[in-house]
Amino acid sequence: MGIKKYTSYSQIDRELEILKIEKEISYEKLVFGVKKTKENLTPQNIVSDLISTYSSAIPYGALVSASVPFVLNKAIPFIKNWFTKRKRGL
Repeated sequence: MGIKKYTSYSQIDRELEILKIEKEISYEKLVFGVKKTKENLTPQNIVSDLISTYSSAIPYGALVSASVPFVLNKAIPFIKNWFTKRKRGL
């Protein structure tokens, strides 16, 4: 990228406005990417991805993958409560 030559202050102001908007867009993309990464790193998603990978490698994988959401919806809260009670010493 070469050096730009401007003939007026309005061209400089316009270029600065464009750069400011590009910066804001990049920041919002970054925030969105971090938010999506946080959503994908929930224990439920990690376990379901692990089970789906495992179930595709074994016979009757479709049967296993069909029951995964049900099992996860029941097991995750139970495991969460167990860990919190264990932390508190109950």
